[in-house]
Amino acid sequence: MDPERYDAPQFGRATREPGNKWAYWYYRPAHIPRDLPLQPLTVKALSDADAALGRLQGVSALIHDPELLIGPYLTQEAVASSRIEGTQTSLEEVLQDEASGQVTKSEDVAEVKAYLAATRQGFELIRSWPLSQRLVLELHKTLLTGVRGQERHPGEFRRMPVWVGSPTDDPTTAAYVPPLPADLPELIADWEAYVNVPDLSPTLVRCALMHYQFETIHPFLDGNGRIGRLLINLMLMEEGRMTTPLLYLSGYIEANRQTYYQRLQSVRERGEMQEWLQFFLTAVRRSAEDATTRSERLVALREGYLDEAATSRANLSGLVTLLFANPYLTVRRVQDATGLTNQGARNLIQDAERRGWIEAAGRSGRGGRHYWVARAVMDVIEEPLAYD
Repeated sequence: MDPERYDAPQFGRATREPGNKWAYWYYRPAHIPRDLPLQPLTVKALSDADAALGRLQGVSALIHDPELLIGPYLTQEAVASSRIEGTQTSLEEVLQDEASGQVTKSEDVAEVKAYLAATRQGFELIRSWPLSQRLVLELHKTLLTGVRGQERHPGEFRRMPVWVGSPTDDPTTAAYVPPLPADLPELIADWEAYVNVPDLSPTLVRCALMHYQFETIHPFLDGNGRIGRLLINLMLMEEGRMTTPLLYLSGYIEANRQTYYQRLQSVRERGEMQEWLQFFLTAVRRSAEDATTRSERLVALREGYLDEAATSRANLSGLVTLLFANPYLTVRRVQDATGLTNQGARNLIQDAERRGWIEAAGRSGRGGRHYWVARAVMDVIEEPLAYD
């Protein structure tokens, strides 16, 4: 790491381990600023993001059982957040794997499902736990246990140095070297104090600062980015800005990955905090706008199916619920959800297929289970993200 590039002492400084003449340079962030003035462009970005988030909340408040829409959003977020870190899998693969009810064989899919488990755990814990070291460690343990990276000490803060760069980098050539393990207790304590003592700063600004500082501290050997992005939703929920978690930023971040990393690094090197805030707030606005449009389309589609199901004697309304939780079906999944016999489940699937709700999607491997997919639902979920 080149110490000459770091020239923003208000947010941190390049330093070396005291008393070690062979020590390499690393970055030690300052504490999170409690009173950060906002430039006019940042204020405008904040206003736009607040308005978009408010509209999304309004839509979710009007939806009967909004939790039914969380499944596809959550899976899409898990796939995007994991892809940012290099995992190679698709939304279709993960949904199909979940629908199968079988043991996951793909390591990439297993990682995404671990992220899903950590996210769902976070949504439950934040109802009774504050954002805290304890919460973060629990989520990290869930994220990395039983998957690639489990040797990276799940549920523990790192006890060794790390650096960010290419696989061939060392601390002298890496683009960024986070603080040493000895610095972590103080920095994490400050982070925890900041997120638990609301000040006069707007919630979205606080979220942006929280996320920046977490990524800068880099408290784990692995999983920092995924946990850091998950914490955004949890903070919004804790502070009452979201009751239904329908806002997910990883799709936008994945589409603008280089800019995302550059904006974080530019705060450390040049103190460009306003530019980071503007990027983050733009991500919130565009993600909220996209989620609002997508939610409205999914709700309209679901209501159409439910209206049609109301004229049928079959248990089609229960099938509609399944389709919007996960658009992939198997006979076993329908049986488990409805209590129907194997033949009854097949009859229900055939009815939905005749109505054009679902279509055959092949089978998993030789002799594997047959799948059906609600293509119209998948089209809404998979449509390219509506970002400028």
